[in-house]
Amino acid sequence: MKEQIEAQPDESIEVYGARAHNLKNIDIIIPKNKLVVITGISGSGKSSLAFDTIYAEGQRRYMETFGAYARQFIGEMERPDVDKITGLSPVISIEQKTTNKNPRSTVGTVTEIYDFMRLLYARIGEAFSYNTGKKMVKWSEEEIVNNIFQKFNNKKISLLAPLVRGRKGHYRELFEEIRKKGFVKVRVDGEIKDITAKMQVDRYKIHDIEVVVDRLKVDDGFRTRLSQSVQQTLKMGKDLMFVDVEGENKIISYSKQLMCEDTGLSYEEPSPNSFSFNSPYGACPTCKGLGSVFTIDIDLVLPDKSKTVREGAIVPLGEERDASVFQQAETFAKKK
Repeated sequence: MKEQIEAQPDESIEVYGARAHNLKNIDIIIPKNKLVVITGISGSGKSSLAFDTIYAEGQRRYMETFGAYARQFIGEMERPDVDKITGLSPVISIEQKTTNKNPRSTVGTVTEIYDFMRLLYARIGEAFSYNTGKKMVKWSEEEIVNNIFQKFNNKKISLLAPLVRGRKGHYRELFEEIRKKGFVKVRVDGEIKDITAKMQVDRYKIHDIEVVVDRLKVDDGFRTRLSQSVQQTLKMGKDLMFVDVEGENKIISYSKQLMCEDTGLSYEEPSPNSFSFNSPYGACPTCKGLGSVFTIDIDLVLPDKSKTVREGAIVPLGEERDASVFQQAETFAKKK
């Protein structure tokens, strides 16, 4: 058996003289970076070529990279019956028969290499803004001050420390705590307000609350004050702060974490959980990490909107019959 494929250096796995089990001195060239399927009748040597020859040799070569101390616990691996194999990369073998029905199970999870990949991505990965495509920056307090002088020189600004972001509550205790610390203004849902005694907001609405740490003009005479205020604002905002430019009606974000310089978009530092589809921090918020979203096609459920429920308008329910689901549908329709 000779597979007629033109070999390219470093682009294929070349096997010469494979004789494991039923293989009769087989030569074959397998292209890399492609999905290759080995087919044949039972007993033709498919598994002998894939597992007992290619995988076994790849595993043996990997084990030989270990030091002598580690190899004494592994033991020597026998070389498969083959003349030569070239272009072989580190190999992974997955059990042919698996009973795992978990939709989150992938080649990476089955082989447990996914855990190492998540750690690798978290440590050496570079973050880019999904708005602009530019690489995220990470500034120190001094760099933030310098950027404020560069962008807003001779302008009046307010430094805001975010305390509440997109949460419900009346926050009466929070306002009282801010007032006791000596602050006189807060920004609630985009509006600057004076802090008063027993101040609170609607507990059933979602709110964004920032405390106004300082209001000043960006001028060289106030550099020291600006630097101290930026430091305090970042501390209160947990490494995040906003700059409100007077008269321009825009908010600029600054963060000691990863940040987009143009839009102010801020990311948390990458961690292994950021790349896990089992973690809410890394999973897609739409599909929850499953890769698919199930929706209802209302045209299939109600193909003929001129019919009533009793006439079979709701296709999944079928024709009218004495069933509780029809009673529920009728009750619901009356309430609507």
